[in-house]
Amino acid sequence: MDEFLWRALLGGVGLAVVAGPLGSFIVWRRMAFFGDALAHSALLGVALAFLLDVNLNLGVVVVCLALAALLAWLQSRGGLAGDTLLGVFAPSALSLGLVAIAFMERLRVDLISYLFGDILAVSPVDLAWIYGGGAVVLAALAVMWRPLLAMTVHEELARVEGVPVERFRLAFIALLAIVIAAAMKIVGVLLITSLLIIPAATARRFARSPEAMAMLAAAFGAVAVAAGLYASLVLDTPSGPTVVVAAAFAFAVSVVLPRRAS
Repeated sequence: MDEFLWRALLGGVGLAVVAGPLGSFIVWRRMAFFGDALAHSALLGVALAFLLDVNLNLGVVVVCLALAALLAWLQSRGGLAGDTLLGVFAPSALSLGLVAIAFMERLRVDLISYLFGDILAVSPVDLAWIYGGGAVVLAALAVMWRPLLAMTVHEELARVEGVPVERFRLAFIALLAIVIAAAMKIVGVLLITSLLIIPAATARRFARSPEAMAMLAAAFGAVAVAAGLYASLVLDTPSGPTVVVAAAFAFAVSVVLPRRAS
């Protein structure tokens, strides 16, 4: 295999290993639409990073956190339901990013690679970001695992038991922002939540415990990356979308197979 293929495989598998456990919480907490809104805001982070001449990943993380804080503030004021606010912010952030990039006349940006990913262009620097950021995310998630599970089962009861719910919610969003920044190069801002949610949804049909589901989601994601890369090379199709199609195929197979007895 050529060196760029090895980098693509390593980057995709590294991302899948992190996205599996994180995506499990997204499925459990029914935060798919929220994750989609954060992913769409990633392009606005790219535009601001170019404008301010800062690291792209840093720009994406900062914008994701700012959007999450703004959503939390608007929800606390009442008036509009959370899903309505997400429906406003998701397309608005994506469109604002596209418009901002269009105004940078001296900048030539391959928007397709940001929207749908370019896993074959993963560089050693990208690998360092994926594995370095992934290690931080997994370590933090291991520390937060029990409180997050308690919040997922019954948030009010967890609050009564002394779990700082708001602090852990913000920390989880920060981890999600880091993963979105890393995933942008692999599958693009439009498909990021697919890699987070589809393997976790597939694993849910077979797992007997939360920990087993997290590990199975990581495994399904890694297999989807490898299968999608191979299929894209054989069929000459876009790599990022093909990875998502491979994950979707695995989910379809899991739906057909009988569910594992608990």
